[in-house]
Amino acid sequence: MSASTAPALPTFTERARDFAKACFTGPLNIAISLACIALLAWVVPPMLRWAVLDATWSGTAAECRAAGGACWAFVREKFWFSIFGLYPFEERWRPATMMVILVTLVVASTLRIFWTRWLLLAWAVAAVVMWVLMQGGVLGLSFVETRQWGGLAITGIIAVYGLALGYPLAIVLALGRRSELPLVRWFCTAIIECVRGVPLISLLFMAAIMLPLFMPQGVTLDRLVRVLFAYTLFTAAYMAEVVRGGLQAMPRGQYEAADALGLSYWKKMRLIILPQALTITIPAQVNTFIGLFKDTTLVVVIGVFDFFTTLRASLGDPNWLGFPTEAYVYAAAVYFVLCFAMSKYSQRLERDFTPAGR
Repeated sequence: MSASTAPALPTFTERARDFAKACFTGPLNIAISLACIALLAWVVPPMLRWAVLDATWSGTAAECRAAGGACWAFVREKFWFSIFGLYPFEERWRPATMMVILVTLVVASTLRIFWTRWLLLAWAVAAVVMWVLMQGGVLGLSFVETRQWGGLAITGIIAVYGLALGYPLAIVLALGRRSELPLVRWFCTAIIECVRGVPLISLLFMAAIMLPLFMPQGVTLDRLVRVLFAYTLFTAAYMAEVVRGGLQAMPRGQYEAADALGLSYWKKMRLIILPQALTITIPAQVNTFIGLFKDTTLVVVIGVFDFFTTLRASLGDPNWLGFPTEAYVYAAAVYFVLCFAMSKYSQRLERDFTPAGR
């Protein structure tokens, strides 16, 4: 369809008229709309007064208590602690640089122009660079133990690399569970069912306590590496079932058409089946990703100081007691923005990959 014949987008006035018509047509719709308006009129003004009009944006805890509104000065005071945790103050440029690299790669990964093999290489190199930056001990950088890493920086590392490593493993497990080879099918099924059958906390405890017992004598794994191992395995098990659902939803004709072309099993999966199966499961994948991202808060049980834990620790500061609402609102806002960004990106992927007319 040419640009001259493309349908015009509705104007703001037309949208407002359609909205009003939908809300105030019929007795039931009118009653529900009036009830919603009354609820908003009752809830919004006090919230606005507390969060904005009577809020304290800078100052001390005493000034916050005197004002009576929200104490955003507390969030301002603890902001950098929530980002970097216990990382040495004079070395915070290192996790800041790491986060810039991480965010840059994440943004680049959302742009289809960068979907090449070079992007995988960039992620692999960035993992080494970020680890060197954070831990140090080489190139003149002072050594910083992983127990001092924390805040949003450590949450980003666990979430991004855990999901990125778990996704391809999930595809392998999903294909293995549908394999015609009994041993492969039983092995993949056992991994999926065993991992999905236990909570993430138990996997984290096993990675922190049991995994070192199975390592050769003299060989140790860093605690953060063990956390990433458990989180990646948990991600793979849950995502594998989502991918398997997409594979089962594929029409039998797609498999037969691929066989008719004489494609090998892996070419059939890579070129025909998997692209379609992964596309139709985008909403389920993102829903699972969001849930797994929020599960990163559980790493505190084995002593990893993630973003949410830094805020809870901040509430114990004797100079800033009594502001839990502000801390949790701040945490909720950060998690909402990140999860909402994932949701909007998934909607864009759906539009890009959905054939015209469907």
